[in-house]
Amino acid sequence: MAQLFLSAFVTLFVVIDPPGCAPIYAGLTKGASSAQRRSMAIRATMIAGAILVVFALFGEDLLGALHIQLDSFRIAGGLMLFWIAFEMVFEKRTQRREERAEKVAATPEVEDVSVFPMAIPMLAGPGAIAAIMLLVNEAKGTQGTLTVLAALASVLLLTMLALMAAGPIMRLFGDKVEAAITRVLGVLLAALAAQYVIDGLRNSFGIMAPIAA
Repeated sequence: MAQLFLSAFVTLFVVIDPPGCAPIYAGLTKGASSAQRRSMAIRATMIAGAILVVFALFGEDLLGALHIQLDSFRIAGGLMLFWIAFEMVFEKRTQRREERAEKVAATPEVEDVSVFPMAIPMLAGPGAIAAIMLLVNEAKGTQGTLTVLAALASVLLLTMLALMAAGPIMRLFGDKVEAAITRVLGVLLAALAAQYVIDGLRNSFGIMAPIAA
């Protein structure tokens, strides 16, 4: 279970990307008070957590209702995560997030950013939904599912803390350190995404895994 927890934690941490969300949140809440920033950070993570838990518990039933095989979703999810990793390595994801944040900030009537764009799609985006569904499927049994959900709760807790401390964190580390962390996480996510695709293809075509010597 410890290995499953670590694998789920790393995957979700890379996909949700707290270090990448923190500077965006800092820019979106620049005119808000400390209490408002704290309240929106808590609300954003709770909403994102609720969405991801729903897909974790009932996502497979949804796929069944749509007559989509899990291995097909595993391949599609792996490709989606690989695209996210590609954007992280080349800073495309950060650029897109910043552009989205600028559009929200340019709209005067939008004050509460906890639901959009923070909870959806920055925290509980397509990549995170695909990742949590794949992880729950890999975890067999109730104990495995609870382990994955515990990893999700840990990542969301760190995300909430990162959002709350977004301003001080940005002043401490700066843009260059944040960009370096994002690139490293992107490479790691690319490897995890490739493994999902390999597993999906192997199961779909009945390819046996090589036996370790």
